[in-house]
Amino acid sequence: MKVVAYFKLNEVRWVLADSDVAELQRRCPGVTIVSIEAEARLPDQLRDGEVFVGWHFPRELFAGARRLRWVHSASAGIEANLFPELVASGVVLTNSAGLHSVSIPEHVLALMLALSRGLPTALRQQQERRWDRFGIIAAGIRELTGSNLAILGAGAIGRALARTAAALGMHVRAMRNRPERGVSGAEAVVGPNGLHELLGWAHFVVLAVPLTAQTRRLIGPAELRAMRSDAYLVNIARGEVVDEAALVDALRRGAIAGAGLDVFSAEPLPEDSELWTVPNLIITPHISGYTPDYFAKVLTLFGENLERFVAGQRLRNVVDKQRGYADTDE
Repeated sequence: MKVVAYFKLNEVRWVLADSDVAELQRRCPGVTIVSIEAEARLPDQLRDGEVFVGWHFPRELFAGARRLRWVHSASAGIEANLFPELVASGVVLTNSAGLHSVSIPEHVLALMLALSRGLPTALRQQQERRWDRFGIIAAGIRELTGSNLAILGAGAIGRALARTAAALGMHVRAMRNRPERGVSGAEAVVGPNGLHELLGWAHFVVLAVPLTAQTRRLIGPAELRAMRSDAYLVNIARGEVVDEAALVDALRRGAIAGAGLDVFSAEPLPEDSELWTVPNLIITPHISGYTPDYFAKVLTLFGENLERFVAGQRLRNVVDKQRGYADTDE
């Protein structure tokens, strides 16, 4: 059995260490692992590859990978792997959902704290060497304790955030496709038809949904109008979940208090994007999922799944290719 490993995502590249390759092959006798750095080698290596591990499987090479049986994504988001040919095939798709259940909730808390304490205004004042205490207070100060948090999406990230936020004294409500499953730490869970009411209740709205046909532009002009004028929007899902032009307009008009974005429709975010210049917006360059041991966690999950695959057992984090996400509910 041949495994092809290729990790490239925009400017991020990673190659399996020889020691990691040797350990995986020791655990799975009879498996050959080819770790590729040069993209030009991919077509030849994938022709007889049965397993692919990386961020995205190249769609243009799928037809030539006739022996392919399993694709594992090193990220939780797998929309780039859901091209029609793979969806219609018998190839199993798994992802790395659950590996970000500490880093991303912590990033969300950092953004909420920064916004609620007026840090965007404070940083501008620092750059201008200007002391204006009341300018920061006037921009809006809020305590997380006692505030209302709406979490849209109840995967591993959303559930972990709900527990942490509840422990901080926030009132948490969540939205998920199957509200009857509940969310630990949330006082109420609604289905998609309860979205607008939930938005009108929340001081903070966090987007933690997978990108699917149903969630693309989930937050548009009508949803932004449904939000409170003193509410903040935080997106750590995918940029396409938000109508960015409508968000720019809402922020410029003061229709909502502010936003924190870690993901964008175009990445890297173009220099001429209006998002760079709108008020009370914190931009981070898609780093919420990163943690010092991220790749070690990816290898641990993949190694366990590789052993299961060789043994003919069910894999962890199998993606429902029609729905567009893996059901990792506890």
